[in-house]
Amino acid sequence: MTDSRQCGILLHPTSLPSSYGIGDMGKEAYKFVDFLQQSYQTFWQILPLNPIGYGWSPYQGLSAFAGNSLLISIDKLAEEGLLVDREIEEAVFPPDRVDFAAVTHYKEKILRKAFKRFEESSASKRDYLSFLEENKFWLDDYSLFMALKEHFNGLPWNLWESSIANRNEKAIQDYERLLNDRVRYHKFLQYTFFKQWRQLKNYANKKGVKIIGDVPIYVSYDSSDVWKERHLFKLDSSGNPIVIAGVPPDYFSKTGQLWGNPIYRWDKMKQDNYLWWRNRLEKALEVADFVRIDHFRGFEAYWEVPAGEKTAVKGRWVKGPGEDFFETVEKHLDRLPLIAEDLGFITEDVIALRKKFGFPGMKVLQFAFEGGERELLKALSEEDTVLYTGTHDNDTILGWYKNVALKTPRIMKLIKRYLDTEPEKMSEEEICVGFIKIAYSSKAKKVIIPLQDILCLDSSARMNVPGSSRGNWQWRFNQGCLGKKQIELLKSLVKQYRL
Repeated sequence: MTDSRQCGILLHPTSLPSSYGIGDMGKEAYKFVDFLQQSYQTFWQILPLNPIGYGWSPYQGLSAFAGNSLLISIDKLAEEGLLVDREIEEAVFPPDRVDFAAVTHYKEKILRKAFKRFEESSASKRDYLSFLEENKFWLDDYSLFMALKEHFNGLPWNLWESSIANRNEKAIQDYERLLNDRVRYHKFLQYTFFKQWRQLKNYANKKGVKIIGDVPIYVSYDSSDVWKERHLFKLDSSGNPIVIAGVPPDYFSKTGQLWGNPIYRWDKMKQDNYLWWRNRLEKALEVADFVRIDHFRGFEAYWEVPAGEKTAVKGRWVKGPGEDFFETVEKHLDRLPLIAEDLGFITEDVIALRKKFGFPGMKVLQFAFEGGERELLKALSEEDTVLYTGTHDNDTILGWYKNVALKTPRIMKLIKRYLDTEPEKMSEEEICVGFIKIAYSSKAKKVIIPLQDILCLDSSARMNVPGSSRGNWQWRFNQGCLGKKQIELLKSLVKQYRL
């Protein structure tokens, strides 16, 4: 093993096993860190940790700063004495899927009990009070936003009573008094989330495992950020988006992707040296050692679609903040340990921006095979990149092999050459290991494999289908799936390919 090339596994914490219907920051997360260490893996890559919004997507967060309270470990709360056994109701959840609605309802009742005992406790709350003060710049508004969202039965903020939707000062004071208990509850959840995550991250770092986090370039319209900072987004006088974000037609979709997120007013952000973004990245680097910037190309130029369009076809490219943004941010935060997600339609200007600041880009083995030998050779020969067999937006490698590769002779011809055998004669497990070997044999400084590919799972284990809003983000692996077999396989591959 050397420091020059490193490897890791992509797994969102929601996909961990647990008794409570969703992965959390409890014992299984620590066991996964142990697995990474024993397998000679350096990185644990995750998806955004923010509270999930529309479609349960971590990329449609209710806040760019807050943590997802569904990840709070009930068992760790019990260890602290904030819950007793009789308060932890038994429930039966699917072992391999997250039923987000059921889990949310279940955990809400239990977390509320923990909050009540926390408030009644006579123990010192110095750490809690410090957290409130240090995070005041986002926490107060977020907690009120969540309390209001519940008060208005889950409606987006622009459909609330107009005085509070428009943040009238008196309305804010009135609702803070009315919803005081609920506001305090959400502050407790955030304190608990970040406390548990800090403990888990410290454990990982001590084991030699670094966390790769994920920051989506855009935020959800229905978020505390947009509600609080309307002037930073392209909205009309009523608070509705004038234009929305997306990408033009590409290999994911013939009509492009219409994400629906509001677009930043970069001119306004520049006036205070991108303070909101500096705060956001600083927070992201508290919870991760490296940060993947989703849709990096949007900083150079972004696809802007008029609000009301049904597809992303009728959009246009608009120049982003470019070099000025990163130069300004790095003056305040020093050199940023970022990974630039530069997939899709990438221009020379995007590449130049990434390289100027020394951010590695990304390559995906599935796309490389689909692009032909020239594209594949490029993906395998570049050093300044992070190479993946697939990402959360791809099918699993086995699913892709069955659904795409087997039906495409030119891809099968390439696969045969790189596996140096007849793939049709290989077992499913041999196919998966073969692709991991191809990735490991590359010159990429970092190689990340989704856990689904290490477990050799088919399309039923896919995390997300871009452009689809149903059935995503639900996959979980079953307890006992990871063991000595996978550890020995990964150890042998790391040694073989000198990662």
